[in-house]
Amino acid sequence: MSKDIVLAFSGGLDTSFCVPYLKERGWAVHTVFADTGGVDAEERAYIEQRAKELGVASHVTVDGGPAIWNGFVKPFVQAGEAYQGQYPLLVSDRYLIVDAAIARAKELGTKAIAHGCTGMGNDQVRFDLAVKALGDYQIVAPIREIQKEHTQTRAYEQAYLEERGFEVRAKQKSYTINENLLGVTLSGGEIDHWKTPGEGARGWCKPRAEWPSEKLTVTLGFVKGEAVSLNGEKLPGDKLLAKLNELFAPYGVGRGMYTGDTTIGLKGRIVYEAPGLISLLAAHRALEEAVLTKQQNRFKPEVARKWVEVVYEGFFHDPIKTDLEAFLSSSQGQVNGEVVLETSGAQVTAVEVRSPHILNAKGATYAQSADWGVEEAEGFIKLFGMSSTLWAEINR
Repeated sequence: MSKDIVLAFSGGLDTSFCVPYLKERGWAVHTVFADTGGVDAEERAYIEQRAKELGVASHVTVDGGPAIWNGFVKPFVQAGEAYQGQYPLLVSDRYLIVDAAIARAKELGTKAIAHGCTGMGNDQVRFDLAVKALGDYQIVAPIREIQKEHTQTRAYEQAYLEERGFEVRAKQKSYTINENLLGVTLSGGEIDHWKTPGEGARGWCKPRAEWPSEKLTVTLGFVKGEAVSLNGEKLPGDKLLAKLNELFAPYGVGRGMYTGDTTIGLKGRIVYEAPGLISLLAAHRALEEAVLTKQQNRFKPEVARKWVEVVYEGFFHDPIKTDLEAFLSSSQGQVNGEVVLETSGAQVTAVEVRSPHILNAKGATYAQSADWGVEEAEGFIKLFGMSSTLWAEINR
């Protein structure tokens, strides 16, 4: 007798492999695709067709755009820090995918959840810890299971599917590709071998030769640190980010290569593309730096880095995340206004900031004019540098 299991499904190599693998072990596989905004209608249709041809018991597609904006993008942008100063946490949709899978499991009355994560990466930690935080579920991870017997897992998965009559996309044979509203990540192939990424290792961002010749200028409006409008048009957050991806990707904005420390201790190397998210971060930081106090601007990055580490390492539901977000939210009360962004390619720059909360001194402008005298300036410098000056005098 078959047992019901819910599989978080993307239509890629790993999750495609999981379907026949689970079926052959007596499971009735119910797939869930959480559409977190990284695919178009054609790709969404392909994923649904892929599930059907693999013989799933049922398949549902869930709109995850609003959830990923409210649950991740909003606090991430307000935090304003990337993991290890580089990586913008592009696979944080995993937590929202878990939510969708568990909701489906409740509908079916099953306590079994499956995912296609490997035993070498971070996603397995994110999936498992999120599931454990949300209830008492059985977790099945087919890719981890086959690693006990097969060292070249991708090659084994391809052969396994092809032997059963299921085709494997050419791109999936070379790379592991993740797409969502946040951006695209690519790993595998020559990327894993510390070599120059091939032409196939490209997602949304256009290469230099294809950048438009005209400069791109956009205006983002913020209320309490959350982007609410684009070029004067109010938009839901997920729609706004999707539009930013569409605007900045042709200019190659947000593409990079990241090598960093994974949760399990290995070095991870990926190509990533996040045109909209990188643009949002640039605009938010420019506005925030103008309206927060010196002490806020100095201290806030410490909280932000901790929030990023917690989310990166799988502790999305740990109470510390809520505690950190309380501080971040409190810091955003006056982060209101508009920022003009500009790019000619690759880099995006905040060229104009408008806000009633900019901390301008009425009688002074940096490096131009001041409403204090020479004696006050010299007295400040004397006291401010007292300790350093004394050390120099005593130890000459």
